[in-house]
Amino acid sequence: MSWPIVESLGMENQLKSLVLYDGQCPLCQASIAWLKRLDWLRKIDCRDARVSENIPNLDPPLKPERLLEEMHLVTPRQMVYHGFKAFRYMAWRMPLLFPFAPFFYLPGVPWLGQKIYLWVARNRFNLVPCKDGACEIPRKK
Repeated sequence: MSWPIVESLGMENQLKSLVLYDGQCPLCQASIAWLKRLDWLRKIDCRDARVSENIPNLDPPLKPERLLEEMHLVTPRQMVYHGFKAFRYMAWRMPLLFPFAPFFYLPGVPWLGQKIYLWVARNRFNLVPCKDGACEIPRKK
């Protein structure tokens, strides 16, 4: 059995999860670089959410503006996680993070983790320098 997202991304023989991130954000780029270093088992495929061809066709569809607000992860079975839940999902698949994964389920940790994640996501342009406005999130009109 094959999964449509896997086929659409050209990964027929590899059941990888897809991480969509803001490819113009320096903090996001650095975070993805670290994730790639930790992904020894090659379970994650990271793609820039600003490139429309990288966004899989799902039902319901992913909203491009939401993809720039926080990282999204699409599993091979087309489940979608974002923010802290996406990080928690990845932790189970990365040997160095695996020992910490159970703690991400303790009472209060998911709530606090998402609050911290959203604060960092909303303030990421103030936390790291941006060049020529390249890391600005397009505003809704």
